[in-house]
Amino acid sequence: MNTTATCHCGTVRIAFTGAPIMSNECCCTSCRTANHRFEALLGAGQVVNDTGGTPYTLIRKDRVRLLSGGDCLQAHSLKPGAPTRRVIATCCNAPMYLEFKAGHWLSLYTDRIPLGERLPVELYTMTGDLPDRSRLTPGIPAPKTHTARFMAKLLGAWVAMGFRVPKIDWVKERANG
Repeated sequence: MNTTATCHCGTVRIAFTGAPIMSNECCCTSCRTANHRFEALLGAGQVVNDTGGTPYTLIRKDRVRLLSGGDCLQAHSLKPGAPTRRVIATCCNAPMYLEFKAGHWLSLYTDRIPLGERLPVELYTMTGDLPDRSRLTPGIPAPKTHTARFMAKLLGAWVAMGFRVPKIDWVKERANG
């Protein structure tokens, strides 16, 4: 699989190869808080679904590369020193990915991937943070926290990478936003 994720206007392009680790919809408070802030930006569009979650496609860091638009990428953290950063394309305010800085994967916003190449949501994560879980799609696992299956998929990808944690240094940092 060779896919290119793009921002709304096409300036930022991130390529990835191989099968994604998984596709999930995160329902944690941090994702909802940060992504509602992004939705307030001109042109960003809807980021948090009607279920209260945000769809992500998890990709190994050793399988991603920036093709264009690096000067438009800006990282946002909910607070200084946060272990995660959410990255937007400032050219059109499109959320691009979430990164756990010490992690071996990127969580691409699924909406950045061409429609015909998106995986269906495999599971919801962190649904215990949702005020109303009744809006979740029946038949998709919806644990209150991360499951052993979720962690096993991440661990399996890390093992396949030889326990490496590639650095992603494409972006400018911005705290509290």
